[in-house]
Amino acid sequence: MAGVIMADAVSLDGFLATEDDQVGPLHDFYFNGDTRITAGNRHMSFKAPAASARYLDEQWSRIGAMVIGRRLFDLTDGWDGVPVAGDRVFVVTHSVPTDWKYMGTAPFTFVTDGVASAIAQAKAVAGPDRDVAVNGGDVGGQAFAAGLVDEVDVALVPVVFGSGKRFFGDRFEGQVLLEDPVVVPSERVTHLRYRVRKS
Repeated sequence: MAGVIMADAVSLDGFLATEDDQVGPLHDFYFNGDTRITAGNRHMSFKAPAASARYLDEQWSRIGAMVIGRRLFDLTDGWDGVPVAGDRVFVVTHSVPTDWKYMGTAPFTFVTDGVASAIAQAKAVAGPDRDVAVNGGDVGGQAFAAGLVDEVDVALVPVVFGSGKRFFGDRFEGQVLLEDPVVVPSERVTHLRYRVRKS
């Protein structure tokens, strides 16, 4: 069943980057194997351990659109105008960039009226049979707090950061029960996928 998936790689203590936006070893598993990930990303080539590659191929092939925040957009320069997964990217922002060299040609939409609007637009593009992926961090945390997330997909990497950018953002408070996880162990990462319990 299609839904909204909040996903990212995280440290054991729940951080997706350091305070200065460095990911350290969190993304190493994308490159430390011998099995190519064929689904999704057209921007770069990933060769992951076999278990990770199988899992990510299945998950990424289901993604129709992505929702990200302006910070990730700026840090990656919008991946040179190529979505990491899916057909379109919706960027939640307070201001639309005016000097991005791919503006008007890349399948990116800048949404200034909030996370709920971005997710609604992404769902319309993805259609009823494909997922919407929301990156972790403040935008993902806002979507999670608003009850807009159906599943949480964590690539848990065996490293402790101590501090940094939190997977659920800095403003999420409260308690939400998740279902038991699907667990896929791999080399230097464990993939955990949880359905969100809906009350």
